[in-house]
Parts: sequence; structure tokens; C-alpha cells
Amino acid sequence: MSITAVPRGAHLTRRLIQLYVGLALYGTSSALLVRAGLGLEPWGVLHQGLAERTGLSIGVVSIIVGAAVLLLWIPIRQRPGLGTVSNVFVVGIAMDGTLALVPDVHGLAAQIAVMAAGVVVNGVATGLYIAARFGPGPRDGLMTGLHRLTGRSIRLVRTLLEVAVVVTGFLLGGTLGAGTVVYALAIGPLAQFFLRFFAVGGKPGAETGADGGDTADKGAADKGEARGEAAASAPDDGDGDVTARTPEQAILPE
Repeated sequence: MSITAVPRGAHLTRRLIQLYVGLALYGTSSALLVRAGLGLEPWGVLHQGLAERTGLSIGVVSIIVGAAVLLLWIPIRQRPGLGTVSNVFVVGIAMDGTLALVPDVHGLAAQIAVMAAGVVVNGVATGLYIAARFGPGPRDGLMTGLHRLTGRSIRLVRTLLEVAVVVTGFLLGGTLGAGTVVYALAIGPLAQFFLRFFAVGGKPGAETGADGGDTADKGAADKGEARGEAAASAPDDGDGDVTARTPEQAILPE
């Protein structure tokens, strides 16, 4: 069963728990990568670089960048959900909280262990909050919005965005290293596994909107709009044909 098939009367409490636990763990995982000192995920490199330049904590920078990216949703006509807005604040707060509790790591063996933990926890977090279906994060929504606006493939848009983010962050002083490469290679398979593991079960065809309300049986007009949005979020496979993918699938690394 697809994770997009969320049942009528879905377990809202479970989904809310998944959302906020997932976002908190995402911030925790980013903090672990910082403590490992072997390289951060692409947006983490930017956040760390800006933190170095501004003197703000990396969590506060994450919140500011997330809010700024969310503003970019306006001209590309993206619609945020509860998860989108929550992402802006919860991840940054959890990140600073974890950094306050976890000391610096010394020794290569310990660094590798903390880096591996950070990557795995990030995969768990991604599966939790995306499977909750309360909307993508600001950065992922920017990517899918630009994909829809430009008609370029998800692969190309994601690559260009993340290369720009990493290069900018590195020039500002962010940490780029083995952890960045490991994250890029591992996060896709990990996230796909945990998306299936944490998927909310139910009858295919009944979907729940980003605000938690059921959207099944809303009529032909809504169904047509949903089909249009699915097509808009499908990546170009390189030969002009478009294969429908859910937004959840689209935001994962390819």
C-alpha cells in the first residue's frame, strides 16, 4: 500500500506524534552531525556557515533560513501545511537543545560512530514526519515548487539547489567532509525504508490533507486538481515522459 493512502478517520493522534517526534529527531540528528565534525548534510553546511558569520546559534539560523525559504513559497504558489510551519521551529529548537546536552566528540572512532548515528536518526526522522502527511518542510517544498514552475526534473532541481547551498555554506565556513558524502548516499535508502515502516495504514484512495481533515469523496473537481498536482510533482525521466510520483517520494534523494 502506498504511504499516500491515508484512511478516512486516520489516527490523528498518532500522526501528530509522528510529526513532532520526527521533527525533533531531525534536529537531534543534525546536531549529532555537527558534533561528529566530519561534515554536515547540505542545508546544515549552510546553517553552520551562517552561524559562524553571524554569531547566532545554528538552531536559530536554521529557523531564520526556514522562515525565509517559506516566504519563497508565495511566488511559486506552494501551500504550507501544519508540518511545514512546525518544521521551521521544531527542528531548530531541537538542534540547539541537543547541542547543549551533547559535548564535543574527540577521536576518529567516536566521530565516525556519532556521524553514523546522526545519519540513521535522520533517516528515522524523515520517515516519521513525512509519513505523518502534514506537508513537506520549507526546503523540500521549495524544490518541488521550482520543479513544477520550471518543468525541470526533480533530480536536476534538487542537485542545483543543494550544490548552491553546500558551496555557499562551505565558503561561509560550514563543515564539508566525509559525513556529507555518507549522508548523501545513505539518506535515500534509509528514508524509503522508514517511510514504509511508519506509514499510516488504511484503504487506498482515501487521503488526508495537510490540515488533518479527510479529503476523500470531495467531488470530481477536487479529484482533477489532485491528479494535476500529482503530475506536477512527477520528475522528468529524461526522455520527455513523466512518471507520477507522490511529493513524499519526490523530496527524497535520487
